[in-house]
Amino acid sequence: MEFSLSSFDGALPVEVTIDEENGRYMIRKSDSSGEYFNSPNELIEWVKAHFHEEDFCHPDEFKGMLDKLADYELNGSYF
Repeated sequence: MEFSLSSFDGALPVEVTIDEENGRYMIRKSDSSGEYFNSPNELIEWVKAHFHEEDFCHPDEFKGMLDKLADYELNGSYF
């Protein structure tokens, strides 16, 4: 599961990746720095704590990502 969100603070999109198959749980911020996590739940908690709807050019995309992440938390998958 990957998300690419345009933010107001940089030219590059914020990318959020949960890749169970390869064990990759990471975020690339708009300044090209990143965060890496040991589990999808750690990533989801970080997103909730550090990203806000008003940070992004398209708040509906951000809300959609949060909805899919919440489904993932509840069901353990994103299908």
